[in-house]
Amino acid sequence: MRFLLTDEQREFGRSLDALLTAADTPAVLRAWAAGDHGPGRALWGRLADAGVFALAVPEAYGGVGPLPVEAAVACVELGRHAVPGPVAETLAAGVLLAGAGGPVAEEWLPAIASGAAVVSLTLEGYGPYAPDADAADAVFTVTGDELRLAPGPGEPSASADPARRLFRPEPGGAPVAKGPAIRAAARAAGDTAAFATAALALGCGEELLRATVAYVKQRTQFGVPVGSFQAVKHRLADTLIGLEFARPLLYGAAVELASEVSRPGAGAGSAEGSPGAGAAVAAAKVTAGEAGYAAARTALQLHGAIGYTEELDLAWWLRRARPLRDAWGTPSVCRARVLAG
Repeated sequence: MRFLLTDEQREFGRSLDALLTAADTPAVLRAWAAGDHGPGRALWGRLADAGVFALAVPEAYGGVGPLPVEAAVACVELGRHAVPGPVAETLAAGVLLAGAGGPVAEEWLPAIASGAAVVSLTLEGYGPYAPDADAADAVFTVTGDELRLAPGPGEPSASADPARRLFRPEPGGAPVAKGPAIRAAARAAGDTAAFATAALALGCGEELLRATVAYVKQRTQFGVPVGSFQAVKHRLADTLIGLEFARPLLYGAAVELASEVSRPGAGAGSAEGSPGAGAAVAAAKVTAGEAGYAAARTALQLHGAIGYTEELDLAWWLRRARPLRDAWGTPSVCRARVLAG
C-alpha cells in the first residue's frame, strides 16, 4: 500500500502554517494564559474561516466532515504553533453532537463549524476536567447515556501548561439528549479527542526539535557549535526517529477512522468507535505523545538553563508536551487499549 498526502492536503497544511506564522502565536499564548481570550478567539475565527473546525462537522450541519486525514494535517500545524484553546475538545464535540442529533446538534454544530462557538467537554473514562472551560461557549458532559450542558465552567485546577487551564465543570444541568446513541457517540468522540491530541503532540514535538536544532547550530563551546558534538547529534537523531515513527501511526489511525465513518450503514453522525479504530488511535496517541515529550526533554537539556526562562518562547512548547502526552489517554491506558484491540 502506498499512502501519501495529496497535493491538496499538503497545500492545506502549508496554508495553515503561513496563517499561524503571521499570527504571532507566542503573544496569543501569553494573553490566553493571562485570561485575555480576545486574541485567541480572533485567531480561532481565522482558523474556522480556513475550514479547520468544519472538518469534524457533517455536511448536514454546515461542515465538510468527518475528514480525519485533513483533521490530522490541521492539528499537526496547530500543535507546531501551540495554538491555545480546546482544539481537540471542539473537534470531539462535533462528533459527539452529530451522534446525538436532534435540537442540540442543530443548535451547536453550525456554530462549531463556523468558529462562532468554542466548546469543551468531559467524557466518562477520561477524567473530570474540561480544558479551557472558562473560554468556552459551552461545556458538555456525558454520564452514562445522558448528554448535559454544564451550568458553568466550575473551579480551576492546577495545570502544567498555563495556557491550557483545567476546570471541573459545575454539576447538574438539564440533559440535552439521552439514550443508547449517546454512549456510542461518546466513544467516537473520545477517539476523536485522543486522535486530535496525538496530532497536536506530534506538531509540538516537531517544533521543539526544529528550535533545538537551530539553537545548537548557534551555541558554541571550545570554539565550535555544540551541534557538531557526537552526543548531541545522537540525541537529536533519536528525537527525530521517535517523531517520524509516530507520523505513520497517526495517519494510519486517520485512515481507520475514515474507513469506520464510510463503512456501509454508518451515517455521518453514527460512527461508534470500533475496536480496530480505537486501537489504532491509541497506538498513535501513545507514540506521538511519548515522542513529543521526548522532544521536550531533549530541547530542555540541549538549551540548558535558558530553557527554563519565561522570556524564551520555547517555554510554552516545553510546558505543553507532557499535558498533551497524558490528555485523553495516558500512555499506560493507551498501551492497554492497543493490547486489548
